[in-house]
Formats: sequence, structure tokens, C-alpha cells
Amino acid sequence: MTACKPSKSALLVCLAIGCLASSGCTGFLTPRHPIPETLPGPPPTADPPRELDMVSLPPYLIEPPDILLIQAIKVVPKPPHKIEPFDVLLVRATGTLPDQMIQDAYSVDPEGKIDLGPTYGRVQVVNLTVDEAQAEITKHLSRLLDSPEVSVSLAASAGAQQITGEHLVGPDGQVNLGTYGSVYVAGMTVEQAREAIEKKLSEKLEKPEVIVDIFAYNSKTYYVITEGAGFGDNVQEFPITGNEHVLDAVTNVGGLSQFSSKKIWIARPAPNGVGCAQILPVDWTAISRDAITATNYQILPHDRLFIAEDRMTAFNSFVAKVTQPFERMFGFTSLGTSTLSRIRRFGLGYY
Repeated sequence: MTACKPSKSALLVCLAIGCLASSGCTGFLTPRHPIPETLPGPPPTADPPRELDMVSLPPYLIEPPDILLIQAIKVVPKPPHKIEPFDVLLVRATGTLPDQMIQDAYSVDPEGKIDLGPTYGRVQVVNLTVDEAQAEITKHLSRLLDSPEVSVSLAASAGAQQITGEHLVGPDGQVNLGTYGSVYVAGMTVEQAREAIEKKLSEKLEKPEVIVDIFAYNSKTYYVITEGAGFGDNVQEFPITGNEHVLDAVTNVGGLSQFSSKKIWIARPAPNGVGCAQILPVDWTAISRDAITATNYQILPHDRLFIAEDRMTAFNSFVAKVTQPFERMFGFTSLGTSTLSRIRRFGLGYY
């Protein structure tokens, strides 16, 4: 079942947008999910997923205010890098003493030196490039060894900001990477976000590698709207985990209230807002009392589960709203009349 009757205000808005487009004006906001050039075809013939026939949701698209867990596993500045205190150098050397191999990672101490051990001593490497440090270490070892061959590489840089922990996707669709800048990730899958982050980091780092995962799924939700029978509607928002159905949604709001009827349906928006919304009527009695799952539909992102009001309760509240002003007016009139009658009969009561 679909609901696709445009309102008069919607037609006016479309007309205004058409006028702006014809006058050469362009919007300054880019859609997160571009609207397809052609309208979607008729709804698929397959039945919507139900409690006993659930489906997996499509790949998760990152949107504000999701929280990403980002862990950089390779953070090496681009060459030429000047070695700084607390950098870590990977040093390998051949031709060393058999019982004193040089094949390890060495940290640069606060004085700018690396300690190769009691036999080989310490070498000054601060403010040198990796190639210069390799030449300096080779020169130092040549005093003790016969034709040593040395290989030096940067294992870790103390000056490079480490990227680890939770990162909030801001309203502009970007995550902040500190000194490396921000990168736009809205509308991307986790794999696409990883590639975008690595591309951004590669501006300052040498072949960076990061791990990206979703820490908090905040952007995919559904709504339960309970009509209030004249006392105001109640709207509650819940996150999507991929395993909710109608019974779960009703459980989340504490069941049907005293103002509610058993008339329930799901309003499912059309993709990108183009086309007609899908209306899925729910047989609450069959779901709850008879355990019939035919209308216990799976809840999808952006669904609205609407619980209609009880008509008798709504009518009663309407009558109460209409009659209350008159009851108050008649009450004041009756009170005034009885007071005057008492004064006439007994006087004001002063002695």
C-alpha cells in the first residue's frame, strides 16, 4: 500500500524550486546521497521482511553523528625526515661480532644518541636524515669492525601525531584528524572511509595504514509515534541494530497506552524522498495473541511505526474540551446566584 498524494503546500514548494532552477540559481549544499536521475520503478514484488524472514541491511553508510574508531598502525613522516629525540630507528648490521648482533629497534635518547650496546657504544644521530644516520653509524662501527654493512630505517617518529580512539563525524560530515586536517566521510562505507583517511594522511605521511570501524551507530534510527487522543502525540526515536520488528518497537515504548487503539501501521519513506511512501498495515491482535508473524515486519532505518488513537477516548477528550469552558462559566454563574440569594435571605451577616 502506498501513500502518494501531494499537499497544496508541497506543490507550491516544488513550483518555487522550479523557478529558482530556471533563473540560474544553484544550491550551496551537496546531497549526501544524490537523487537518481530517473524515478524508481514500482515497488518490488517481494514481500517486506518479517520476524521469521529477516534480511541483512545494506552496507552501513557513515553519517553524522556516528562515532568512528580509528587506529593508525603505520605513521611515518615523508622523507626527508630529521631524526628527533625519542624516534625509533630499526638498525641492521652485518660483519658484527658473533655474540653481539645488531639487529633491533633502537630509541633515540634525549641527548640525540642511540645505544648499540656496551661493545659498540653510542652514536649521535639527532637532526640527521635516515641516510645520514646510516652513514654515521657505519663510520662509527668501522672503528671497531672490519667493513661493516649497515641498514637504517625509521620505525616510529616521536614527532608524528598518533591517531587512535573515537572520532565523531561532525555535522559537516567530516572527522577531525588533528594536525593532519579533516576528511569527509559522510555517505561512505567503512572501507571507503578507510581509503579516504589514508589518502588524507598520505599528504604528510609515507604510505600510512589505518584501521577504521564503527564505534557508535548513531545515525540510523526509527520512530514510534503514538497518537495521543487529543492530549498530544508522543514521538520516540530508537537506534537500528538490524534485528528489530514491530513487536520490539512496541515493547520499547512500554506497550499500547490507554489512549491507543490496535490500529497500527508502518510508514516507510521512499528512497531519497522520490516516489511514494510505503504503508504496511499491522495486525496487532494476530501478532500478540495468535503469534502470527505475517505482519510483524522488520523495522528498517527511517521507518515510522504509527499507533493510532482510540476513537472513543479521542471523542471523550474532544467533548471534555468543548464542555469544560461552559461548565466553568455555569459554575461561576451558579456560585454568584447562590451567593446573592444567601445575602438577600440572611443579609451580609454583620452585627
